Amino acid sequence: MENTTTKQIALWTALGALFLIPLTPLIVANGYFFPFISGKAFFFRILVEIAVVAWAVLAALDAAYRPRFSWISAAAIGFVAWMFIADVSAINSAKAFWSNFERMEGWVLLIHLLGFFFASSAVLGVEKKWRAWFLISLGVSAIISVHALLQLGGSAQIHQGSTRIDASLGNSAYLAIYFLFNVFIALWVALTEKRMWLSYSLIVLAVIEGVLIFFTETRGTIIGFTLALALATLLTVITAGKRLRTVAAAAFILILASASGLYLARNSDFVRNNHVLERVTSISLSDGQTRFIIWSMALKGVSERPMLGWGQEGFNYIFNKYYEPSLYGQEVWFDRAHNAFIDWLTAGGVPAFLLYLSLFGSALVLLWTRSELSRPERIALTAAFVGYAVHNLFVFDNLYSYVYFFALLSLVHSQVARPVKQFEEMSELSSEDGVTYAFPIAAVVVGVLIWYVNISGMIVSTTLISAMTPSNLGIKENIRIFGELAAHPSFAAQEIREQIISLAASVVQSQQATNEEKQAAVSLAITEMQRQVAAYPLDARERLQLAYAYRLTGNSAEALKEIGEALKLSPGKVQILIEEGMILWDQGDMLGAQKAFSAAYNLAPQFTDLAAYAAVGHIIAGDLKAADAVLVSAYGSVNADSDVLALAFYRTKNWARLVGIWKLRAEKPGASVESWFSLAAAYYMAGDKVGAIRTINHAVELYPAAAANAAAAIEQIKAGTVTQ
Repeated sequence: MENTTTKQIALWTALGALFLIPLTPLIVANGYFFPFISGKAFFFRILVEIAVVAWAVLAALDAAYRPRFSWISAAAIGFVAWMFIADVSAINSAKAFWSNFERMEGWVLLIHLLGFFFASSAVLGVEKKWRAWFLISLGVSAIISVHALLQLGGSAQIHQGSTRIDASLGNSAYLAIYFLFNVFIALWVALTEKRMWLSYSLIVLAVIEGVLIFFTETRGTIIGFTLALALATLLTVITAGKRLRTVAAAAFILILASASGLYLARNSDFVRNNHVLERVTSISLSDGQTRFIIWSMALKGVSERPMLGWGQEGFNYIFNKYYEPSLYGQEVWFDRAHNAFIDWLTAGGVPAFLLYLSLFGSALVLLWTRSELSRPERIALTAAFVGYAVHNLFVFDNLYSYVYFFALLSLVHSQVARPVKQFEEMSELSSEDGVTYAFPIAAVVVGVLIWYVNISGMIVSTTLISAMTPSNLGIKENIRIFGELAAHPSFAAQEIREQIISLAASVVQSQQATNEEKQAAVSLAITEMQRQVAAYPLDARERLQLAYAYRLTGNSAEALKEIGEALKLSPGKVQILIEEGMILWDQGDMLGAQKAFSAAYNLAPQFTDLAAYAAVGHIIAGDLKAADAVLVSAYGSVNADSDVLALAFYRTKNWARLVGIWKLRAEKPGASVESWFSLAAAYYMAGDKVGAIRTINHAVELYPAAAANAAAAIEQIKAGTVTQ
């Protein structure tokens, strides 16, 4: 009886934790930094830690729950073990292990996924609870579907952009792959469910979530979903009876015809007038050019470190070193290759890539050769694996796509695994020893894991939000909180330090901040970024951040020194050259600024805003003819709408050209009243008071509410008291 009671406590603890994991997608921790990501990750980690420790006690008490062997488990262990070696060898091994708040991955996530794999396969497999686990997951997906439908109807806020639904996952791509998994899981359960009401309900859910995938507008997932559906029907044609083969063949033809017809009609008014269809059908090789460039850069990085790679979270070093200027206009800092297979190739080299592929290969081979699952189950799971793999060709992974992947791996493993003799022959722990030793040790281990792996990070996350939020106690309180965070570096040290830079910039510009507060904020920013650069000197991004900090104090010499180091690390990075040019311009080195701006333009002359910078370099160096030649080449006119050009004409007192820019802006449809007032100011600076007053009067005609401000401005113009 005692042994049964002891075992039941361990069993229900493990089951309780495992059955709470499907709730993870619902977690949105608004008080945390990156609330859609960090809250879910901490929740998942804590549950896995509880489940694994409870499973370990259960396995000690009962040999039936002990680890078993399959080639899937071998691949999973090999993959996680190799990534441990690769992460130890990484340039930034701390980040490789712990990741950051934005991603919450690293080796810490991998070891949790491996723990989830073994605990779930043992506990859910022995207890035959896999079906119940997936039903809970489908119930949660139904809730998320309702959230997504409310977003479509305008009753709930879309968090990313304005049209692409993201529900509680906060990212449309994450929601898309979540739905893809659930569609095929729902079909699998529905096709093997004896209760007709539940079977039909799951089919309806699958249809709804299949449609919602299209409203995420995640094209890689849509391709994966379409191919997975086609594969499912094709496998049915090959393996099913005659009657079902006919239906499946018709469905296969319908899928191909629909997809082909939609693509062929991509230029029709019907498609062009539908935002979702227009985006989905805009898939082309030229549209994927950015990804192809990034993949090419990634492969260059792999050729440099083919065996161990750069470690998890190490892609930024590749991105900097092999940066292609043609990416100017995209995100400034990519931390992923936007291809999960290439991401693992860069993170852990060729061995990690092959081991990652073996996870798919071993699961599919064993699913069809040794699994006890029925044909519909095999087809649905195969489609899920294939759809996921295609999705991963275009998108990087996220927490819950990892969870589903490892859950399906664990499910197949529990079907085909065989006992390990060494584990089976180990004696079972007595109930007395379980109560006396196992439970207390387990409680301590769980407590230590939860505190060290999660609670400390959760505290930092909430404290960071407090530091970033305006305090009732004033700016000094924000500086104090940041100082405390910086005094105890965590795995998020880089994110904390970059947020200190943002705080310092806002404090310096604040009219309410005292000189003492400005000095304290900037001093903290410089000190912390110096520490960051000292710890990771090969990171161009951190060099640039330190340069920003120096600029806040007017220390151009040190800022330029860091810019120079950043350029050595990332010679093709156009943004660094622009920053160098701006510093030199502010410093009064016009020829140096001209050289930097021209170098940036020469790297990527196809970008018109870089042409504007090149023109500015010529303007401030006194060569207006060369500037106009660049502008005509890029814009087709010497007059171009550009803030940096306006600044250059203002600083060089070329009022006529400044008038031209503001006239261009003011005459655009829907121009704001501020644009008209700025045009008036430009006329005034050019000495044309009549033109200034005429412009203000025209502004009042367009915006009658501005009459009072206009009258005051006209009085100042007449009196000659306008400040420039």
